[in-house]
Amino acid sequence: MTLPLSYRSSSIRLLRPCLLLAVALLLGGCEATLFTGLNATDQHRAITPRNDIVFDAGHGLALDVYAPAQASHAPIVVFFYGGTWVRGERAWYRFVGTALAAHGVITVIPDYRKYPQVTLDGFMQDAASAVAWAHAHATEIGGSPDDLFVMGHSAGGQIAALLATDPQWLAAHGMKPADLAGFIGLAGCYDFVPVPQDDAIMLGVFGSTPAQQRRGQPVSFVGGSEPPMLLLQGTDDDDVEPSNAISLYRATQAADGDSTLRTYPGVGHEALLFALSRPLRGGAPTLADVLAFIQSHPRAKPPAVTR
Repeated sequence: MTLPLSYRSSSIRLLRPCLLLAVALLLGGCEATLFTGLNATDQHRAITPRNDIVFDAGHGLALDVYAPAQASHAPIVVFFYGGTWVRGERAWYRFVGTALAAHGVITVIPDYRKYPQVTLDGFMQDAASAVAWAHAHATEIGGSPDDLFVMGHSAGGQIAALLATDPQWLAAHGMKPADLAGFIGLAGCYDFVPVPQDDAIMLGVFGSTPAQQRRGQPVSFVGGSEPPMLLLQGTDDDDVEPSNAISLYRATQAADGDSTLRTYPGVGHEALLFALSRPLRGGAPTLADVLAFIQSHPRAKPPAVTR
């Protein structure tokens, strides 16, 4: 499950001051400042952004699309950000969209409703609607509806994983998990029942009883028909225990599923995600592993060449 890493320990030592500053900003409630700084370094001329596209007018939800210039039949990733199901904004994660789009992957980043405005059913319905929008508009944005991936970090990893495992959410839009080309999880919450009684947010989001909580636990729904999975996890994660990724990996393997687990020694919860940004890219091979997974799981055939 643990594979050799392509980065050096010296690279981590050089990046550690930057990572410590990032963590300090997060703990100090300065997320907007931190993400503004990351996004300021990640601009690419060959990317066409389309912002503020409304995909659910009834709930006032919009998404942003980052596409390579002149994209045609490109793979699409719908990325769900984390934030403990209570905070976050799609604009903060422009660095994710530009990082992937710079390598030929169209990236869709939607907002979704959060707790306490909604609980599990609310934000999962929003997530499914965003994926359905990406599927319906794939050709329009330069992508292929057959090469549609879902991806998420932390709480967003739980959301994306549940779309890939529990059929009920996509079924509302005439889709099913097998329609997805793959799921990419970055330190997601996949196996958390029973929720600790002192975790007020998770109890509010998922319910007070194990039976209620299992509705939101992706590992509960693994049956072998899921799309291919890439699970990325830092071993120094103090927010989401690495056992979550290990459990989902083992469940899919037991069901003869297609799953890959990559663990990164010395990498923490936020560092795993921030390695997608240009200044912190040497902290973990997150981007390289994500791109390799997408490239190795194509479902769409390239368009026929006419002469």
